[in-house]
Amino acid sequence: MEHPCINFTTVARSVRLLKIDGFSLTGSMANDDFVRSGWRFDGYDWEIRIYPAINCNIALEVAFLSTPRKGSVRAAIAFQVVDPRGVIKPSNEVCVSWLFSNPQECSPKKVLAGRREASAFLRGDSFTMQCTITVLKELPDTAPDPIEEEVIVPSSNLHRHLAELLQSETGADVTFLVSGESFAAHKSILAARSPVFMAEFFGDMKEKCSHRVEIKDMDPVVFKALLHFIYTDTVPEFDEKDDVATVIAQHLLAAADRYGLDRLKLICEGKLSSGINVDTVATTLALAEQHDCPQLKAKCVRFIVRSPAVLDAVLATEGYKHLEASCPSVLADLLKSSLRMGGRTDA
Repeated sequence: MEHPCINFTTVARSVRLLKIDGFSLTGSMANDDFVRSGWRFDGYDWEIRIYPAINCNIALEVAFLSTPRKGSVRAAIAFQVVDPRGVIKPSNEVCVSWLFSNPQECSPKKVLAGRREASAFLRGDSFTMQCTITVLKELPDTAPDPIEEEVIVPSSNLHRHLAELLQSETGADVTFLVSGESFAAHKSILAARSPVFMAEFFGDMKEKCSHRVEIKDMDPVVFKALLHFIYTDTVPEFDEKDDVATVIAQHLLAAADRYGLDRLKLICEGKLSSGINVDTVATTLALAEQHDCPQLKAKCVRFIVRSPAVLDAVLATEGYKHLEASCPSVLADLLKSSLRMGGRTDA
């Protein structure tokens, strides 16, 4: 069969940054589970489908949701993992070219990166990838009304502007005193992000009219990280070495619970969950019990009772002594889990 000759006058191209939150929680997703992002481009509806856990890899496909104007639409799609700050070089670009002829038609799945490789790009348990769609535009038989191109809107830079506002202290109306260090901030921004700050500054609590607030029982480094998250929704401290980031995550989890920052609390849970070892697990278990983190608690318990050798090693740590003193009720859970594990072993 002869195929008709098609003249292409130009191409239409659109670039978008897609941010995937809660990366640590996607590891348990099935191979067929995906996260979707809709996209209106060149007069067509598209859908980017991200499969976060296909055999320990991240894969993608593009679904074409519209009816082609002229039989079919040829598109090239390119993906790569990027660092929004521009510090880390983007991953290798993965491309797929496909001829879409029917609504709901999908391109072949392409592996973007391994989960371990993508973890290097994590920022606060989120990673960002850049997606580029290029569509070949056909020369019409007759001159139709021109189709207006979609206006490309760059990714949000609100977090950068708010970070600059925090750093410059412009318009700050409250100062926090934390173990001898002072931090200037803006009551309205704090209140918009935290129900506790909302009650303190705009409720009936004594701090409502105060311009100086003392924060007790918190390290200045932790409070600085807390403020930075409130303004930018990111935790740069988690880019530090694993042991440093783990300590910060432990303290920041308690601070997030204290100020009702549920998203930050989940980010800290994800960070701690991925860094559990013999030296940290008892302390992390105590935090999970004290601050109502059932998933993190369950993972700690499973780690401790996974084998007699691990259990003995954990019992010898300073963290376990703290766990005994602060959360004695958890010991019963450990005993029950250990007995169940022992029963399966004996069987």
